[in-house]
Amino acid sequence: MLKDGTYAAWYKTPLDQGTGIVHVADGQIWGRDSLMTYHGACQVDGDRFTAIVSTKRHTDGRATVFGNDAELTLNIEGNCPGRIATYTATAAQVPGMVLQGTLILTEQPSPASDTAGKMPAFNPDKLPKLPKRSR
Repeated sequence: MLKDGTYAAWYKTPLDQGTGIVHVADGQIWGRDSLMTYHGACQVDGDRFTAIVSTKRHTDGRATVFGNDAELTLNIEGNCPGRIATYTATAAQVPGMVLQGTLILTEQPSPASDTAGKMPAFNPDKLPKLPKRSR
């Protein structure tokens, strides 16, 4: 099941590949990579999910993994049986091009307990003793 959270994203087309960060919460999906921002809505049905995501370029430079600079609407279908989701995406603006991707749910650090990070009291008697010098 695609859970609410932050995911590391990896994706590729026959032209190129890329990485980014994706957030999922309350039926919304959004994120960014080095060239594009993306946002949209997603629906989860057991281990399957679908999403419609709009992309927008935020940085000039190299071509996107779709090979153009046009804003796209991605139709995404995927499967997420655990912490790792796999998906495919198509865009009507680039007929015949299929994007394949993987989302990996990031682990959130657990809250530190009150005892974590406390230093023990200094006790010089517990320091190692130097050997006695012979004369």
